[in-house]
Amino acid sequence: MTSAEAAPGPRKFRFGAGGEGNRDEGGARKFVKLAQTAEEYGFDTFAVPDHLGNQVGPLAALGALSQATDRIRLATSVLANGYRHPALLAKEATTIDVLSKGRLELGIGAGWMKEEFDKAGIEFESPGVRIRRLDESLTILDGLLRGEEVNFSGEFYNIKGLVGSPRPRQGPRPPIAVGGGGPKMLALAAKHADIISVATGTTPDGRLRLSDMTMEKTIERVDRIRQAAGDRFDEIELNWTIATIVITDDREATAEMALAALDQGYPPNIAMDVKLSVDDILASPYLAFGSFEQIADQIREVRRRTSMSYVGVFPTQMDAFAPIIPILKGE
Repeated sequence: MTSAEAAPGPRKFRFGAGGEGNRDEGGARKFVKLAQTAEEYGFDTFAVPDHLGNQVGPLAALGALSQATDRIRLATSVLANGYRHPALLAKEATTIDVLSKGRLELGIGAGWMKEEFDKAGIEFESPGVRIRRLDESLTILDGLLRGEEVNFSGEFYNIKGLVGSPRPRQGPRPPIAVGGGGPKMLALAAKHADIISVATGTTPDGRLRLSDMTMEKTIERVDRIRQAAGDRFDEIELNWTIATIVITDDREATAEMALAALDQGYPPNIAMDVKLSVDDILASPYLAFGSFEQIADQIREVRRRTSMSYVGVFPTQMDAFAPIIPILKGE
């Protein structure tokens, strides 16, 4: 048994909707309705992605959602660090936290869509530079989000006597979420984050690695986080996003169809870097096939083996996943 499988005392489940699948194809009003529906279904968080294409602006959207919703926590999944200076981001974030009465979860990453950086005329730096820049941003944000005075001199940012304001509603600050799949990003997340989204890795052309969707590879990524986080590992909440949910009475047949589709090159954003079995597909944290009770059992097993407890789904999967929430709520 690996160290990830031996994790003590499981965290209670939380459920989030939104993220990369949340594109504003129906206008801002439809977007607000989507968040309100997530709240009605019992999701704990609603997350807005950060892209320059056809979608709402994440920070303005969260400001609107702070008034259009009552209970659901509001998140970014995730902001591209290269688009915003951390001093300006901290002010927007604490303002949203005040407006929402303490419901913000601030997700931030290094930025990964080169095409959007290029279109906006923003330099898309090398992975190493983007990670070092994010490291500095997270250090600055930690202080400013606490309402502290920050003095920082680094490779990318210089802050001189700036005090974070307004003071956030949450104390000591809103939680920070960082996602990643590679060793360097996971180590950075383990250093700074309260919530880590355990993502699959990508190929140089941006496709998801099929091998990273297996239970074994997921456990390896959690072990990297554990080793990097040391004593603070038990303080970190681990998140993952289920990419596909299929409600069916025949899990095995659905898994076989999924394998056949992969063999034929669908979906094209997945790199076939390994040959998987039906059992691999059914055990994957990122795929959920079966009845509501079977999927609930699968999620329990993911938590048992990995310690991940914060379950995310895309907006297109909200309706399918909603009946599973009351099965697992409170566990």
